[in-house]
Amino acid sequence: MTDPILFGAAYSVYVRAARLALEEKGVPYRLVEIDIFAADGPPPDYLERHPFKRIPAFEHDGFRLYEAGAITRYVDDAFAGPPLMPSTPRARARANQIISIIDSYGYRPLIWDIFVERVRAPAEGRGTDEAKIAAAIPKARLCLQALGELADSKGPYLTDSGVTLADLHAAPMVAYFSMAKEGAELLAAQPRLLAWWHAMRERPSMAATRSPLE
Repeated sequence: MTDPILFGAAYSVYVRAARLALEEKGVPYRLVEIDIFAADGPPPDYLERHPFKRIPAFEHDGFRLYEAGAITRYVDDAFAGPPLMPSTPRARARANQIISIIDSYGYRPLIWDIFVERVRAPAEGRGTDEAKIAAAIPKARLCLQALGELADSKGPYLTDSGVTLADLHAAPMVAYFSMAKEGAELLAAQPRLLAWWHAMRERPSMAATRSPLE
């Protein structure tokens, strides 16, 4: 059996979620850098791996897959190591609910509207769109409140089953979001979620997958 290959950029939150799953399972893998924002776009043959020109894509022993959620679930099911989803139906549903909230309601305001505008725009010599940030703050606050309410009260992770895919999908986004002053302030207002973040950022898998933008 050959080592799996992950295609995507190390700066991507969704590529990092897949890498975190591989790291937590102890699976050796190879990362092939694909930058979809390159001037010429991704390599033409990448369309054979992902027709929508997104990242990540994945291959294992000839089996190809794309979409981060599908990849992380495959990694959990296909490889030995600690399980990354709870064993009971209700706990699994809760983990899936958290992943859906992050994807549907968190990604755009936390990453594109706040992190990119507050942190990346100045770093790239572009002006910050303050109106976009202001409009995103209530959406980000609501997302964090929902996650804080769902997070396991005993901690330190989002469910009572130890680290799950819910944690691994959320952590890359919170890593970027907390770099913006608005993100840090909103996170500090959610004590349960802040304690979760303190626990997550100390995990070896987070260090092993550190983004070049951090």
